[in-house]
Amino acid sequence: MGDDILRFMNENKITMATIGGHGFGAKVATATANANLNRFTGVICLDGGPIDHRWHECYQELAEYISFAKKLNLSKLDANGAFKELENGISCPKWRSIFKQNLETEKGDLSWKNNMNALYKNTQKY
Repeated sequence: MGDDILRFMNENKITMATIGGHGFGAKVATATANANLNRFTGVICLDGGPIDHRWHECYQELAEYISFAKKLNLSKLDANGAFKELENGISCPKWRSIFKQNLETEKGDLSWKNNMNALYKNTQKY
């Protein structure tokens, strides 16, 4: 399966990527990235084992960024304004880029491509 991922990356001229997976896919993503450290910038594992990841530093960082992004009043911002807010509120360039890529403008209205409310709800401490 890891070879399939690398073949897909090569065929699509993807030199570096962050890889993710859910369940067994999380194990495949981790193994693939570990075997090809020069091709992957990070690994996102969802439900890859019976471990509570909420207390890991990187998870807490992501949760803070999601909380920040959720509080942005997109109805009062254009894309440039939103990008500027993300520049100020998200210090990690990789995460900032991911958040920027998940903004979209439809009929002049700025919104998130992802379900920001669900992300927020699922990343908050209990």
